[in-house]
Amino acid sequence: MRVVLLILCLLVSACASRAPTGAMTGSFGRDLSEPVSCVPYARARSGILLQGDAWQWWGAAPAYSYSRGSSPRVGSVMVIGRTSRMRDGHVSVVTRIISDREIRVDHANWASGSAKGRIARDQRVVDVSPRNDWSLVRVYYPPINDLGTSNYPVLGFVYASPGTLASR
Repeated sequence: MRVVLLILCLLVSACASRAPTGAMTGSFGRDLSEPVSCVPYARARSGILLQGDAWQWWGAAPAYSYSRGSSPRVGSVMVIGRTSRMRDGHVSVVTRIISDREIRVDHANWASGSAKGRIARDQRVVDVSPRNDWSLVRVYYPPINDLGTSNYPVLGFVYASPGTLASR
């Protein structure tokens, strides 16, 4: 099933490619060009082959044999739920664990304006949940060069198979 999904992802991506303004190589040697949204970026970067809007990854993971949890792991995908300002949710790939309340992520299409669709690496994410359970986070926001002021609901983390995090 994962092989079929991989082939479909590659075919769809090839048909929807745009002229590159910036590029990186994701999993499986696939190039990603900016502008890019968070879903194809997270899929290529993590090797987790889920489809749909970002918020849908949480519910879809078990059907495709991906495990889920509430703790970040390097290589996992953090799934942020829908909000009134972010109707599709957001996904990002965990690249480092800094402490029990801070991680770094790589993601795409987080900021607006001239940064919309851009790939951002090693971005700070802080757990601001009252119970220290990663259910609510603040995310680094490039236009202000600091954590944003909004709190975002985290549905959880979808775990990749060991060794699937693509090189930068």
